[in-house]
Amino acid sequence: MNSGLKTLAASLAVGAALSLGLGGAIAAETPKKGGVLKFVVPAEPPSFDGHRETTFALVHPIAPFYSLLVKQNPQNSMDPTDIICDLCTEMPKPTDGGKTYTFKLRKGVTFEDGAPLTAADVKATYDKIIFPPADISSARKAYFVMVESVETPDDETVVFKLKYPSSAFIPALAMPFNFIYDDAKLAQDMHWYEKNILGSGPFQKAERQAGAFIKGTANPNYYEKGKPYLDGFEAIFAKKESLRVQAIRGDRAAIEFRGFPPQSRDDLVKALGKDITVQESDWNCVLLITPNHRKKPFDDVRVRRALTLAVDRWGGSQYLSKIAIVKTVGGIVFPGHPLAANKEELQQLAGYWPDLAKSRAEAKRLLKEAGIPEGFKFVLNNRAVDQPYKIVGTWLIDQWKQIGLAVEQQVQPTGPFYDTLRKKQDFDVSIDFNCQSVVNPLLDVSKFISEDTSGSQYGGYTNREVDELFNAMNQTDDQAAQREKMRRMEKIVLDEEALGFITMWWYRIIPHRSYVKGWNVSPSHYLNQQLADVWLDQ
Repeated sequence: MNSGLKTLAASLAVGAALSLGLGGAIAAETPKKGGVLKFVVPAEPPSFDGHRETTFALVHPIAPFYSLLVKQNPQNSMDPTDIICDLCTEMPKPTDGGKTYTFKLRKGVTFEDGAPLTAADVKATYDKIIFPPADISSARKAYFVMVESVETPDDETVVFKLKYPSSAFIPALAMPFNFIYDDAKLAQDMHWYEKNILGSGPFQKAERQAGAFIKGTANPNYYEKGKPYLDGFEAIFAKKESLRVQAIRGDRAAIEFRGFPPQSRDDLVKALGKDITVQESDWNCVLLITPNHRKKPFDDVRVRRALTLAVDRWGGSQYLSKIAIVKTVGGIVFPGHPLAANKEELQQLAGYWPDLAKSRAEAKRLLKEAGIPEGFKFVLNNRAVDQPYKIVGTWLIDQWKQIGLAVEQQVQPTGPFYDTLRKKQDFDVSIDFNCQSVVNPLLDVSKFISEDTSGSQYGGYTNREVDELFNAMNQTDDQAAQREKMRRMEKIVLDEEALGFITMWWYRIIPHRSYVKGWNVSPSHYLNQQLADVWLDQ
């Protein structure tokens, strides 16, 4: 680990550890077997396919059913460089000048239906993610731009051949959406996993009631002996935050893995005392504003720049952090990372200027120049999740009102929200997000590259300079050079072309019943969700 990443890991760990004092320090204890973990989830997944989806609503109820090739260490979840084997037997050292990684697989692993898991399944999985057919959506295709091929010399060996050495490769492999699928099912129908669940993880599917819950039971054939500790889990869907807080307060659920706002944390601590433990962390997740470049007048850079210039991020951080799960002002890189912009650099970008009056005057000038009349109306597409989507959306509408725009908020459930972004593509401006798992900025910023390359960029734009900068950053280990290219990419995306905008980065607050053990907060609500290490002290 280089010194910059060591600093990042240390600061994240301190932030998490300090918060534990609210519920008492967590000490090493001997896990107990048994019990069913009940947790609440604010939304249902649009589909069951981890390779396609980008939402926590997929990971929280579905990740326990699946294995990964490698994963971030669940017992050291604040260190983004601590990546360990899941299905492999040991982390390989690269050969061929850093361009070849050879993984040996565990023997005797089976899918839930009894079919053996072999190298062919790992290859089929990553071929689907990295080289998807035209009709298959792969949200993380761009994360594997360095991969040339995936090969299987035998049933227990998987070889990744890279085009060039890349420090971003192993973190990309460890992303928790990379569920290992059955080769035979994919050969039969590449869309099969969108509506079906069949994995080799610590739990097996037990029951699903649409709109209500998904249940899993312990996998008796799980390859990590003695795990999972739980007999099962129940993911309970509850859209309203008040219902989720009440569920934990009344012990109808033990935890919500996504995060609560400060007031809900304080209410639970006050009500439950020693029976509640709080874990907190900076969050590798940020809400975006995505203008639809396919529609007028949002194809006009002057209009897009006006939208970002109107937003008071510095003042908004102070206000919103008291009521929502957002906090830190930042650019396109996770704040605090060595590649992130500092405050002085941020204040050179449109929408971050320290003089708000100057920003909004420029916004009005640009709108007038673009022929946009006073009171111009458009619709902000948003997701029907209170925290922080609807709260930030309502705040944005007020921000735009200050420059004479009349904005209506259209709120949709998760499924239709994604359909609008992906299929209909008929929105004016949409709330969007860049929520990543392992902190890996070189790949996390793939959200902002051209539509035909990204897989998760919904603005509909093409910018080849941004693409070239992204590729160049990923083909060098020189951090100074990476940082210089990152600043140029950020300048294009957020300022010169105003391709999309950052609001504020999130802050993760997890109050949970103190009897929940073995789960550690991470800087991502996607990590540490297989639940194999979780146990109940009851």
